Amino acid sequence: MRSVTAEVWKIVRLGAQGDGIALGADGERFVPFALPGERVRETLGGTPELLSEPSPDRRAPACRHFGTCGGCVAQHMRDPLYADWKRGIVVEALRHRGIDADVARLARTPPASRRRAVLTARRTTSGIVLGYHRRKSHDLFGLEECPVLSPAIVDQLTSLRTLVAALGVAEARLTVLATASGLDVALETEKALSASDSARLVQAAAALSRLARVAVNKAIAFERTRPVLDIGGVIATPPPGAFVQAVAEAEQMMSDAVLEATSKAKRVADLFCGIGAFTLRLARRARVLAIDSDRASVAALEAAARQGQGLKPIEARVRDLFRDPLSPRELDVFQAVVFDPPFAGAKAQAEALARASVPVIAAVSCNPATLARDLRILIDGGYRIDRIIPIDQFVYSAHVEAIAILRRGR
Repeated sequence: MRSVTAEVWKIVRLGAQGDGIALGADGERFVPFALPGERVRETLGGTPELLSEPSPDRRAPACRHFGTCGGCVAQHMRDPLYADWKRGIVVEALRHRGIDADVARLARTPPASRRRAVLTARRTTSGIVLGYHRRKSHDLFGLEECPVLSPAIVDQLTSLRTLVAALGVAEARLTVLATASGLDVALETEKALSASDSARLVQAAAALSRLARVAVNKAIAFERTRPVLDIGGVIATPPPGAFVQAVAEAEQMMSDAVLEATSKAKRVADLFCGIGAFTLRLARRARVLAIDSDRASVAALEAAARQGQGLKPIEARVRDLFRDPLSPRELDVFQAVVFDPPFAGAKAQAEALARASVPVIAAVSCNPATLARDLRILIDGGYRIDRIIPIDQFVYSAHVEAIAILRRGR
């Protein structure tokens, strides 16, 4: 039976979340999965009905879950449109802050390269459902494939379900990281595990050969071998569930840009450093002050640095840069500063940098809106943008990474 239909719309452009945008008398209308040039009728059920020929920029999605999964929004776009849309997200965020800067072409990462995933598992009457949330919903669907994730994770979905099934919990959140020595799984549960739960978990983990480590609520419950990452030739072990760049190739692209921009610096500050993705590479040729609020990540960075060969001195500190940013006086001893804050950006630190005299700043962000805000602060403080590189770390999603290189104006 055909559903009741709404009015017909012609799509004129794409929005930042991947929806097609039509213009009407009452303003903009956002139509999911519609492409520019198409005429659609959006049904009350929410699925647009295509009334014209499909756009030449439309292609078949790569995954059976597309449209159901709340992660990917752009598998139906052909490559040129997709690349322009992703770059345009950064351009539009800058324009909103009055910044007219030259934004490079989108730097690409391959599909099936995402090494870090956050999954949800829920116990049902028919067993464990492991996957992502449905689009615009709290409901889960069982993940069977994913063209974004590394095969090292996808191939172990059954094993991960087995692991959760051993627990007597209704729901768990899993942060899964593919490392050189196997999967590192950090489970989060609402309640602490009982002794019997812990015993079953260890038994289940021991039977799964691809698991390196399992932690529950940040406490290590099972470790066959240390999970390790190679960061510029230095071996690091991340704490359970710690922030790690989602795609190794994207981390390398960002690092290359940072190293090129700071090539003449003898002292560098790496702010919001995490486990040292930039610090350990920078230390090949410069003294580095590395700061992060996460004590476990700073400890992991220090441990990796002690094992690294040929590194310049690294001073690692625990400090909340949101509440206590480095002051201009503290900053002025550095020839370069790198900052890679969480999604909320680094407003307080950018304000301090705007009053400092640091020659070069590399600003890295997974949120173009807060990046644009922080860049506006720096520009108003006398910095000029040298270049901005958008990086497609989050393939097929509406998220885009970007790195901006700024230099003190004369």
